[in-house]
Amino acid sequence: MSQKSRTIVAALSLSAAAFVGILQREDYREQAYPDPTYGWKVPTAGFGTTEGIKQGDSLKVVPAIQRALSDASKFEGALKRCVSVPLHQAEYDLYVNLSYNIGSTGFCGSTIVRRLNSLDYAGACDAILMWNKSNGQDCSAPGNRSCSGLWKDRLKTHAACMAAQ
Repeated sequence: MSQKSRTIVAALSLSAAAFVGILQREDYREQAYPDPTYGWKVPTAGFGTTEGIKQGDSLKVVPAIQRALSDASKFEGALKRCVSVPLHQAEYDLYVNLSYNIGSTGFCGSTIVRRLNSLDYAGACDAILMWNKSNGQDCSAPGNRSCSGLWKDRLKTHAACMAAQ
């Protein structure tokens, strides 16, 4: 794609396909569970929702989708505040998806954003692979069984990012 097809971030919004992708990646769990990503300390329910969730809570599927949409909107807002360069729709979608997974503070303070804002789009894609840890474990380590799914997700996100260039 050419530089001309990138759009200012303020004019972009998460595509329906990307939102469905978030739901698929996060998977649905009705009952709150302690998320291993946060050292088993942060209760999570629905499609990865943590805000306002307590152990013992349950979140039915429709309210969980509504919460996920609200959460995605918050991550979009964060991305729009910290990314100052134009993006392709596919880039925007995958960066909102990644922010949903790593949190807006982590995303906005990341090497990904620093590289994006200096127009190093390919370098920003490569920086996605820096997010290879969960609960102190290197998920990219050969033979890792506890969080290999996270690493597979990062590889998939990286490939999609490079394809969007």
